[in-house]
Amino acid sequence: MYKIKTFNQISSKGLVRFPDSYEVSPESVDADAILVRSHKLQDTDANPNLKAVARAGAGVNNVPVSAYTEQGIVVFNTPGANANAVKELVLCGLLLSSRGILPGISYVNSLTDMQDNAAMSKLLEKEKSRFKGSEIAGKTLGIVGLGAIGSLVAEMAIGLGMKVLGYDPALSVDAAWRLPNQVRKIENLTALLVNSDFVSLHLPVLDSTRNLINADAIANMKPGLCLLNFSRDEIVDTQAILNGLEKKQLRMYVADFPCAELIGRDDVVLMPHIGASTDEAEENCAIMAADQLMDFLENGNIKNSVNFPNLALDRAANAQKGTRLAISNKNVPKMLGQILSILADQDINVIDMINKSRNEIAYNLIDVESRPSDEALSKIAQIKDVIKVTVL
Repeated sequence: MYKIKTFNQISSKGLVRFPDSYEVSPESVDADAILVRSHKLQDTDANPNLKAVARAGAGVNNVPVSAYTEQGIVVFNTPGANANAVKELVLCGLLLSSRGILPGISYVNSLTDMQDNAAMSKLLEKEKSRFKGSEIAGKTLGIVGLGAIGSLVAEMAIGLGMKVLGYDPALSVDAAWRLPNQVRKIENLTALLVNSDFVSLHLPVLDSTRNLINADAIANMKPGLCLLNFSRDEIVDTQAILNGLEKKQLRMYVADFPCAELIGRDDVVLMPHIGASTDEAEENCAIMAADQLMDFLENGNIKNSVNFPNLALDRAANAQKGTRLAISNKNVPKMLGQILSILADQDINVIDMINKSRNEIAYNLIDVESRPSDEALSKIAQIKDVIKVTVL
């Protein structure tokens, strides 16, 4: 039986994916895997038996990825599962930043002492010009990050009559195929900032993206630009945002990540991290996370990992049950040769195999005709730089 320890309230549509051969509970001890949403995991949450963590969401800043990688624990996320929910909130942000919607609502709600509807109507007709805004059709939206969310935002903006510029130095082939052909791809961030009326950020937090929007970036923006951040707060330098707003280089900042320095400003719209807070997004994330965990625990296949290489190996038709080895090791030379040599010494024939690496980690799936002895498995585990050996 596989044990899955859950944190947070995971959608039942994801939990029912697990068959009866799985124990799924927040009380699971020595779990094979963890399924989590926003709970912040610690190094100590990794028991010696833990093989994987699935984050039902895109960001993994609540998971100690580096520490888990060193222990051979695969960390999954669910990119794209919440993309539509975020896209719709970006549309809301575009509209809120273009017209006096929030100030207008606030003004109407302040008229609690007016009981004469005719007088109220006359007053609102007089005052409504205070809340006049601009239409987004015909404006230029710059999108930084063209993954699952960025591509949906681009498609939406084009449908609304906007011009769309896109910048992503790490654009994958799959992402490129998803992009509408009307998107004009820009080679550098500065060129995008100087030519956009709005800029929407859709990036993960990496060393290369932390404080990407800093004082220099804001100085290069088209004056009066509106910045939307539905990515992560670490992508922007808050003090630089404040300075940009004070100097009117930034017209408006809309973000899903409140911070004390920005609360209460008329030129800032802050939301309580609700980009993925829809029933549909939570269900999609839970389903994807559950499916990825089961395929990994049962077959060793990896999809949507943030720290291990993605790979999959079909089960060999003539492989006996329990004869697949999943081995993780440091990405150094001669590892595979040492592993295969131990199997050969046991007269164990390899039927099929696959090996891939990602940064400092290598991962191997090996189908063999018979189960290696405990002694052979121990020898493999004792090879220098082998991290984890699992028999599936």
